[in-house]
Amino acid sequence: MAVMNVNPTRMELTNLKRKLTTARRGHKLLKDKRDELMRQFMLLVRENKELRKTVEGKIAEANAHMAVARSVMSDEALDVALMVPMQEMSVNIHEKNVMSVMIPVFESSFKTADASDIYSYGYAFTSTDLDAAVKSLSDIMPELLRLAEVEKSCQLMAVEIEKTRRRVNALEHVMIPQYEERIKYIAMKLDENERSATTRLMKVKDMMLKEAHNYDDPVDYM
Repeated sequence: MAVMNVNPTRMELTNLKRKLTTARRGHKLLKDKRDELMRQFMLLVRENKELRKTVEGKIAEANAHMAVARSVMSDEALDVALMVPMQEMSVNIHEKNVMSVMIPVFESSFKTADASDIYSYGYAFTSTDLDAAVKSLSDIMPELLRLAEVEKSCQLMAVEIEKTRRRVNALEHVMIPQYEERIKYIAMKLDENERSATTRLMKVKDMMLKEAHNYDDPVDYM
């Protein structure tokens, strides 16, 4: 830092002290934000781990049922059974503010309320394993949506945590030390100026006293 560019005046000292106070307050707020973001992030990471384990297990189960269904049914019969779905699902996406991070919220809704509409075929010519596969995939959708929501939230929070961390480090290691160094420099220069002024005043006082003393001395004409 080039402290020689600082104007060593009391006004500049007051301005720097005000900026230092603001920087310290901002540093504390950003640290609190970073810590809370980290806490929320760790909660989501743990939830993401559990959800992914559950979802992957259920998908593997559904794939196993589908594999059995394909082995006992012809490809034509399977295609006909799944050709015209009766049930539809739509997803509404909203946003929620968490420590200034807008994270997504997924809300699902179905075309009909009848749970049996997930089966788009009759039961007479299909395998029970196909029923189990369709049921497993239908049941997993809420958890799958929540997994997508949590993973996206983790990504957004990770970006915000990194930005906040850089700002905290910039304040802690750059701006605040610069303000403190400038304040110290100006205070030192003002003290030097004050000592110099005091010294000059004392010299002027000594000179005035000396002149006054010589003027008052009686003149010896003898």
